[in-house]
Amino acid sequence: MKCFLYAHFICLWLLFSLEKSYGFEGRKIAENHHSHTIELSSLLPSTSCKSPTKALSSNDTKASLKVVHKHGPCSKLNQDKTIAAPTPTEILLQDQSRVKSIHSRLSNPKTSGENDVKVIDATTIPAKDGSVVGSGSYIVTVGLGTPQKELSLIFDTGSDITWTQCQPCATICYKQMEQIFDPSQSTSYTNISCSSSICSSLTSATGITPGCASSTCVYGIQYGDSSFSVGFFGAEKLTLTPTEAFNNIYFGCGQNNQGLFGGSAGILGLGRHKLSVVSQTAQKYNKIFSYCLPSSSSSTGFLTFGGSASKNSKFTPLSTISASSSFYGLDFTGISVGGTKLAISASVFSTAGAIIDSGTTITWLPPAAYSELRASFRNLMSNYPLTSALGTLDTCYDFSSYSTISVPKIGFFFSSGIEVDIDVSGVFFASSISQVCLAFAGNSDAADLLIFGNVQQKTLEVFYDGSAGKVGFAPGGCS
Repeated sequence: MKCFLYAHFICLWLLFSLEKSYGFEGRKIAENHHSHTIELSSLLPSTSCKSPTKALSSNDTKASLKVVHKHGPCSKLNQDKTIAAPTPTEILLQDQSRVKSIHSRLSNPKTSGENDVKVIDATTIPAKDGSVVGSGSYIVTVGLGTPQKELSLIFDTGSDITWTQCQPCATICYKQMEQIFDPSQSTSYTNISCSSSICSSLTSATGITPGCASSTCVYGIQYGDSSFSVGFFGAEKLTLTPTEAFNNIYFGCGQNNQGLFGGSAGILGLGRHKLSVVSQTAQKYNKIFSYCLPSSSSSTGFLTFGGSASKNSKFTPLSTISASSSFYGLDFTGISVGGTKLAISASVFSTAGAIIDSGTTITWLPPAAYSELRASFRNLMSNYPLTSALGTLDTCYDFSSYSTISVPKIGFFFSSGIEVDIDVSGVFFASSISQVCLAFAGNSDAADLLIFGNVQQKTLEVFYDGSAGKVGFAPGGCS
C-alpha cells in the first residue's frame, strides 16, 4: 500500500527553470558621474577563483556563509567535469520558464490567503504547470544531521521549503557532487506525521497537496523545466557555521528527484512562508538576512543570517504582492539611464507590482518601461555596433574591435524616494565578446509583474529585514 501511494504521488511532478547568471565580468577602470569605462578583456571568463576582498565574520547575532556560483571555479561542484554547465541560450530559456511560472501564479487577483496558491494534486496537474519556486545560480554549504554531513544547496528567495536528496532513492536521484544524505545514519532526524499542521502547511508553501505514506508526510515540489523533488517531510539539525546550529528544522528528504540542479544537493528556501529557513530561525535572527552576489563566477560573495545593515544602505519598504505571497515585493517608481530619469509613469510599475528574486537571472520589466530603457540605452551606445539577439535579449553588441567601452549607468527608483545604481557587472549578459547584451527583457503583458533579477543585484549587499518589513541596498558589498 505504501508503494502504491508513493507511486501515485510521484505522478505529480513537472517543470521549472534552472538559471545560471552568465553575467558581465566587466572590471571598472574609470568612470564619470553618469557612465562606466570598462576593459573588454575582463569579459573573458577566469579559470581561477579570486580571493574575497571582505572576510566572513560570525558572532552571537549573525552567521555568515560563503556564496559561490555553482558552475564557477570557486565551486567544488565545478570539479565534476561530467556535469555540464548550461549554455547562455539554455540559461535564458530556463529563466523565461521561471518567469512564466511566477507570472502564472501571481497574475490573477485572489480573495483569500490560501487561495493565493493554485492547489493541485495528482489527478489535476496540467502539463507544463510548475511551481513558482525554482533553482538558481548560487550555492552555500551547510551541515545537516548528526553527525553533520556537508551539503551544497542553492539558496533561493523564491523558494519556501528546503530539501535535499536522501537515501534510499526510491525511484531516482540526479547526480550530485557530494554523498547523498542518509537520514538513517543521523541521530537527530525525525519524520513529520501526515496528520500534523506542519504537513498541512505544505499546501501553501508548494502549491501541492501533501501525501501520506505509513503515517509519514510526503511533500512534492515541481518546477517549470521538468525538475522535481518528492519525498518524506522531516525535521533535522541544520548547522550554518561551527557555532550556529538549529535543531528540528523542517525540510524535504527527497527520494525521487530529477532536474537540472547542477550537481548541488538541493534547495535552501529563503522565502517568506513559515516553513522557510528565514522564518524557522526567526527567534534567533528576527527574519533578518543579507547576501551579496559576486561580480563574476570567479569571485565569492556571502549569505548572512542576522546582523545589521551597512551604514550606507538605502532602504525601501517591502510590499505585499498578494495575500499570502512568499515573494519579497518592492515598489518601483522609475529608471534612470546615463544620469537621466526616463519619462515613464510610476503607474507603469504599480500596475502589476514587482518582486526581487535571487533565482531569476535577468530583470524583467513592464513592456513600456523596457521600451524606454532600450531606446535610451541604444542611443547612448550608438557608437558601438549592434549584433544579433540572444534569446530574449534584443540589444546586443559586438565589442570584438574594442579594448575599452563606455557604458551608461542604470539606476532604479523606489517608492521610498531612493535610487539604487546597478553595478557595471549587472548591466550586461555576455555570450562572447562579439555578443554582449543588455541584461533586461520586457514582459509580454503590462499586467505581468516586474522581477528584479540576480544579474542586476551583483555586488550589492541586499539586506532583508522581514520583521521591520523593509529591504536595503548598499554598493560594494562584495567584488
